[in-house]
Amino acid sequence: MNPLPLRSSLLALGLAAALAACHKQEAPQQPPPPEVGTITVQPQNAPLVQDQVGRVSAFRTADVRARVPGILLHRLYDEGTDVKAGQKLFQIDPQPLKAELDAQLAQLASARASAVNAKAQADRARGLIGKNYVSRQDLDTAEANQRTADAAVKQAEANVQSARINLGFTDVVSPIDGRAGQQQVTEGALVGQNETTLLTQVDQLDKVYVNFSVSVSDLDAMRRAAAAGAATLSPTDQTTVRIMLPDGSDFGEAGTLDFSSATVNPQTGTVSLRALLNNPDQRLLPGQFVTVKATLGDLHNVFLVPQAAVLRDANDAYVMVVGEGHVKDPQTGQDKTIPSAAVHRSVKTDRIVGPNWIVTGGLKPGDQIIVQGLPKAKENAPVKASPAQAAPAGASTAAGAPHAAAGQ
Repeated sequence: MNPLPLRSSLLALGLAAALAACHKQEAPQQPPPPEVGTITVQPQNAPLVQDQVGRVSAFRTADVRARVPGILLHRLYDEGTDVKAGQKLFQIDPQPLKAELDAQLAQLASARASAVNAKAQADRARGLIGKNYVSRQDLDTAEANQRTADAAVKQAEANVQSARINLGFTDVVSPIDGRAGQQQVTEGALVGQNETTLLTQVDQLDKVYVNFSVSVSDLDAMRRAAAAGAATLSPTDQTTVRIMLPDGSDFGEAGTLDFSSATVNPQTGTVSLRALLNNPDQRLLPGQFVTVKATLGDLHNVFLVPQAAVLRDANDAYVMVVGEGHVKDPQTGQDKTIPSAAVHRSVKTDRIVGPNWIVTGGLKPGDQIIVQGLPKAKENAPVKASPAQAAPAGASTAAGAPHAAAGQ
């Protein structure tokens, strides 16, 4: 018996088995769908907040000026310190005005003496007119002289009062409580000569104004939303304002809107607004720039979505939601439905409030938005969704882990 055919058959069977095993090993293994964290969104009300740059100004600012001419003798306060209303800040040389007061007092004494004499002459003429010792014309002249003398007394009294007032102005006092600024004129200078010389300025800082502006297009959009029932606008005196300091921290004291301009700035297309805040520690100073967060009302039936979940392409903003995905089957060319896939959803964003975008269009109640694992979620590819976990402290939002709870 020839063993070669048998050996050839066994070798062929071994090769076939080896090839079959290789084909089994080369068969592609489908990886499990990536795990993603989601939040379920529901419509809700959200504050209608305008973020603007504002500038601080003092609640009241008073110029301290020299109201009478004279030599500035002394500064009686420390620059940059708090002063009280009526506190003496400067001393102007009073001697010339004291002399003027003395002169006016002398004029008053002379006028009163003349008035006494004129009255005596008029009384005498009235007593003699019945006996025809004086003419009617003489009586009229005597009475006119009396009236003139009385008027001269009143004029002299007014001059004395004016001189006393001017002498009082040599003590330059603060008109309000506040913080006194830098001295503008040095001692020894002539002030108040033909002008009210500015000596310093006092700013009341226990309250401050914050001036800011809103574009007229934004105001029109808010009014249209209110008219359509999509928003409620707060009355001016109920509009709350919060201030963010340059380092990003909250100032702490909430203010109210106390002024809204009735005109539009033609150069900027904005309307001027002003907020009033308590400033007990005087942390806000005039001229300082701050961020104003003015809550002008409420938006209705909007969605709050974490910022990191809102993506953008060349066309619009979008989010990835868990839903039915549709792809082409590469073998049959027919549409294939994937029941739990990452789906692209275009959305309309309004503005950022805290860690969230306010989304006004493109979402439905109950939508599951992917907020964690976004880099692993491919459009129309299967995903394994589960409720998102809170991001650990210091986690990077670029990893797809925003504040999940804020959007629920």
